[in-house]
Amino acid sequence: MTDDGTAAAAATGTLGYEQARDELIEVVRRLEAGGTTLEESLALWERGEELAKVCRHWLEGARARLDAALARPQDDGGDEG
Repeated sequence: MTDDGTAAAAATGTLGYEQARDELIEVVRRLEAGGTTLEESLALWERGEELAKVCRHWLEGARARLDAALARPQDDGGDEG
């Protein structure tokens, strides 16, 4: 599945959004395809949960940045004067 470095990166949130999303898609594909043992399925499920958490973290950060940008007063530079 993944090496320990990638798992550690996901646990600390250092995976990029696209990398985590792509791996999550692969995990879901493997789970849906079936043919894995119970132990393998559980490991895939746990990895998927970790990856989903990383994706959520990135998306929440992006939302916060967008909210902050939208909350700033806009300077159109033309109405006063």
